[in-house]
Formats: sequence, structure tokens, C-alpha cells
Amino acid sequence: MADNPNHPMTSNRPYLIRALYQWIVDNDLTPHLLVDTTLPGVQIPQQHASEGKIILNIHPNSVRNLCLENDWISFSARFSGTPYKALFPVQATLAIYARENGQGMAFQKGDHDSEPPPPAPDEGSRKPSLRVVK
Repeated sequence: MADNPNHPMTSNRPYLIRALYQWIVDNDLTPHLLVDTTLPGVQIPQQHASEGKIILNIHPNSVRNLCLENDWISFSARFSGTPYKALFPVQATLAIYARENGQGMAFQKGDHDSEPPPPAPDEGSRKPSLRVVK
């Protein structure tokens, strides 16, 4: 197959994250995300980050309202007992893997697309998104 420079494709990262998340959960394991906290738009409790990175447990029992969208990942969780809404661009995800055995996928740090569009407001005007419900 020849490359078609006139038809650029979107990033495959959000699709791979969703597929691996489902695979990990289907195997009764705990999905973790490794996130680059230095990118613009990353909203996580910075006191829990180390060396510009954070590992987030996104198991259905650990988070609420998980949205794995094409441009943004968001969920509500507790950090040291305090509720917090995490929000970050998909490009900030460096890896998704199962805590128990390390199986998953790492992404290139420099493999960022252009800046993601701003997240949609939380009002009813929000576009449909994939929500994981268990």
C-alpha cells in the first residue's frame, strides 16, 4: 500500500487505548495509564506526579464517568481521599498496561499530534462519547 499524503489519518492512539482498556478489564486485570504531566491541558493533582509523570489506575471500581474520547481522557477519582476530576489530552498517555503482569502498550513520547481541541463543556451540548459502564 502506498502512502497517500493527501489523506492524513487521525492518530491511532485513542483507538488502541480503548481496545487495550477493554482487553485488560475483560481479563479481570487492572488497567493503568502512564501519563506525561508536562503537556498543556493535563489536569491531575500535581502533588501525585513524579518526574513529570503519573500512573493512574482506571479500573471501573476505581474511577467514575470514565470517558476515553479521541482527543481527551477524563474521569472522576479520589486522590488521597479527596475527590478530583482528572482531564488530559490523549497524547499525554505514554502507556496503558495491566498492573498485575505489565502487558499492554507504550507509545512514543514524541508521537504527539497537533494540539487537541479544547474539551467540550460539561453541559448538555456535549457530543456523544464512549463511556465505560460496568
